[in-house]
Amino acid sequence: MTPTSRTSALTRRTALAAALLAATSPAAFAQASAWPSKPVTIVVPFPPGGGTDTGARIVAQKLAARWGQPVVVENRGGAAGQIGADYVAKSKPDGYTLLIGNIGTQAINPSLYARMPYDPDQAFAPVGFIAELPLAMMVNPAVPARTAKEFIGLARSQPGKLTYSSSGAGGAPHLATEMFKQATQTYILHVPYRGGGPAIVDLIAGHVQLSFMTVLEASGHVRSGKLRALAVTSESRVPALPDVPTMSESVLPGFNSISWIGMLAPASTPPAIVEKI
Repeated sequence: MTPTSRTSALTRRTALAAALLAATSPAAFAQASAWPSKPVTIVVPFPPGGGTDTGARIVAQKLAARWGQPVVVENRGGAAGQIGADYVAKSKPDGYTLLIGNIGTQAINPSLYARMPYDPDQAFAPVGFIAELPLAMMVNPAVPARTAKEFIGLARSQPGKLTYSSSGAGGAPHLATEMFKQATQTYILHVPYRGGGPAIVDLIAGHVQLSFMTVLEASGHVRSGKLRALAVTSESRVPALPDVPTMSESVLPGFNSISWIGMLAPASTPPAIVEKI
C-alpha cells in the first residue's frame, strides 16, 4: 500500500470514529472529557535512535505540552516491530497506551510473515497520520565515493565486498536498498539489526559501509560530519538536506521509496477518546 492510500485509509477510519460520536453514551463522553488524567505511554516497537523513535519523541514532547500530562516514550523492539505492536494491541483500550506504527508494522509485515500475533487492520483504531519519511543513502566518510554514481562504480568493482546495515529484514530501509541493488546490478551484503539506532552506530564505526535511513535519522549525522549523504529517495529534494540530490535526478530516474509513521490506539478504544487524541 502506498503512503497516499494508507493516509486515505487512516482518514476514512478517523472520520468514521468522529461520526460515531453522536451515538456515544454519556458515560463515554464523561470518560473522554476527563482524558488524559494521568501519564500517556507511546510505544515505539523498535530500539531507540531510529526514525520511528525520533518521530515519536518529537510528537511526545509536543503532546505533553498540549495535554498537560507526561507523555512517556517506551521502546519495545523485536520481531520487526511485532512485539511492541502486539503489546499495544492487547493493552487496555483507554487511550493511555498508544502505538507509533510505521510502514513495516502495518503494511510490510503482513506480506512477509505467514502468521502474526496481531492483525494490523483489525487490532488498532487509527488516530492519525504523522509523517512521510524520505530515506537518505548514507555512507561512512571513509568510503571513497562522494556521489551515488561513484558508489555504484565502487560496488561493481568489488562485488560482495561491501556491506550495508538496515533496521531489520523487511523494513523500508532494507527494501529500499534491495531496490537500489536490483536497479544498479550491484552485490552488497546485508547486515540486519534490531532497529535503525544500532544500524547507524555500526555505520558510524565503519563496520559497514552503507545504510539507507530516514532523513530524520540522517540529517544530524550529516551536519556533524560523522556520515556522508549521497542521495535521497524522494521525488524531490528535502529541506533538511537541501544540497543532497535525489536518487532520481542523480543516477536512477524514477527511483522513489518513502517510509511513513502514524499513531494508533487499541481497537476497542472509545471513539470519543480516539477523536480527542
